[in-house]
Amino acid sequence: MKNKVKIYIASPLGFTESGRLFLNNEIIPIFESLDYGVLDPWQLTKNFNAPRIKLSFGVRGLKKLKQNNQVIGNINENAIKEATGLLAILDGVDIDSGVASEIGYASALNKTVLGYRSDFRLSGDNQASIVNLQVEYFILSRGGKIIEEIKNLKSELKSMFG
Repeated sequence: MKNKVKIYIASPLGFTESGRLFLNNEIIPIFESLDYGVLDPWQLTKNFNAPRIKLSFGVRGLKKLKQNNQVIGNINENAIKEATGLLAILDGVDIDSGVASEIGYASALNKTVLGYRSDFRLSGDNQASIVNLQVEYFILSRGGKIIEEIKNLKSELKSMFG
């Protein structure tokens, strides 16, 4: 299906077991219920993620990691290009730097970003921003928004991406 909605999920959730469980058991099923394609960088790059590959220490190991880093970056770049839009997980005291860069890249491509921040800690640059003001700007400037509850994810996805 050529015109199927495909959403790239920008998140740090793949780094931890609890994050992977939330991503796989809560977030991805919402996309599946809408029949949206999921572009999950953790799945797209699972064969290249450093913790999952066995490398020797030293120059050869570092060289292989450097090559993997380039492959991962390229896979994620192409997935963002392919995506209809982006879901960005914004939890944490500060937004994950990879997520922030993916938001910026998607914005540069005029992709709509839906942010999800359930974290109640203060993270903005001032009282008027939910997260880093520049990140928030790039989300809002392309018609995106930031939601605070997972129960609203499905309706917001439908509203933004059809």
